[in-house]
Amino acid sequence: MNKLSLEQELKNNAYPGRGIVIGKTPDGTKAAMAYFIMGRSENSRNRIFVTDGEGIRTQAFDPAKLKDPSLIIYAPVRVLGNKTIVTNGDQTDTIYEGMDRQMTFEQSLRCRKFEPDAPNYTPRISGILHIEKGHYNYAMSILKSNCGSPDSCSRFTFAYENPAAGQGHFIHTYMHDGNPLPSFEGEPKLVEIPNTLGACTTLMWDSLNEENKVSLFVRYIDLVTGTYESRIVNKNS
Repeated sequence: MNKLSLEQELKNNAYPGRGIVIGKTPDGTKAAMAYFIMGRSENSRNRIFVTDGEGIRTQAFDPAKLKDPSLIIYAPVRVLGNKTIVTNGDQTDTIYEGMDRQMTFEQSLRCRKFEPDAPNYTPRISGILHIEKGHYNYAMSILKSNCGSPDSCSRFTFAYENPAAGQGHFIHTYMHDGNPLPSFEGEPKLVEIPNTLGACTTLMWDSLNEENKVSLFVRYIDLVTGTYESRIVNKNS
């Protein structure tokens, strides 16, 4: 698999929807994670990321304009001990609660499926980072409709043990803009990871479609100490 430019993957897709990037910095010292949301409707665009404990949550930028909170208000990032969970919906809580009961990442998601937003049936994408005493691995999951049919759910989990420095993986909800929106296909894309939090934040935010981008969260975690730096960028501010 060829390593792709994260910048070009974002610049060349006007509407990837919501996306997760996980990997390791080129110097091999930090785990990198990013999550972004985009929107086409007023309801989807009326959001910001805010800090919530060690994670983040979405909230309405203008509460008076909030119509249906069911699929847009959730906690995308939560931390459970040495594990960081990131998802595009309230399955963050499902994974957190499942793993807190000693279930695996994959087992925790077996009770969930794609979103009930016909005709798109938006995939649920999820990721988890596990860092322990300098050892690092991560996994990604996508739960999607069967070729656009709501009658069955296709479940895929991708696990990456001891990831290589400078490499990461990128998964997003939609292949591109459309009506209905076509679900992501294939395995997560192998992409380059910038060396610093600031460089990653700038690259991603500047590369996302100006009209459709809403919010971005980036976190870099030291693989030895477990300490982290985070950054939030909101279009509404």
